[in-house]
Amino acid sequence: MHAPDDSRISLLLEDENATLALASRLAAQIKPGMVIYLHGDLGAGKTCLVRGVLNALGFTGRVKSPTYTLLEPYRVAGLDLRHFDLYRLQDENEWEFAGFRDEFNGESIFFIEWPQKAGSFIPPADLEIRLDILPQGRCAIIKGNTSIGKACLTQL
Repeated sequence: MHAPDDSRISLLLEDENATLALASRLAAQIKPGMVIYLHGDLGAGKTCLVRGVLNALGFTGRVKSPTYTLLEPYRVAGLDLRHFDLYRLQDENEWEFAGFRDEFNGESIFFIEWPQKAGSFIPPADLEIRLDILPQGRCAIIKGNTSIGKACLTQL
């Protein structure tokens, strides 16, 4: 269902296959330089969504949560993707000290779980995806914040 300004949609994801179908549609729309924030509780499906995007792009390797490494880089279909999981950050300065700012080159695509943990150190999101756990399935709320994010949203 589209909001009146078409900058936000809500989708019911009945199961993991529905999440992977959304990921496939997202994979067809993402562009180099995009920053995508992923919000949701532990187990909401954030890493599943990223894995689905990577698989839809043709990645056949193992996709793991970067909870302990904080960053997992991928190269697929001529694209560089960076998957961050900032859950373990205790202070936003840890982001800066780790040198992650250097990753933002305007060419890679960034999926960032728990972006609030990095505070103002990370670039603003083009697209924000919130996954909420329901008694049956998940609710995905997707918001386009920039022109590129809104263009992506309209194609989902």
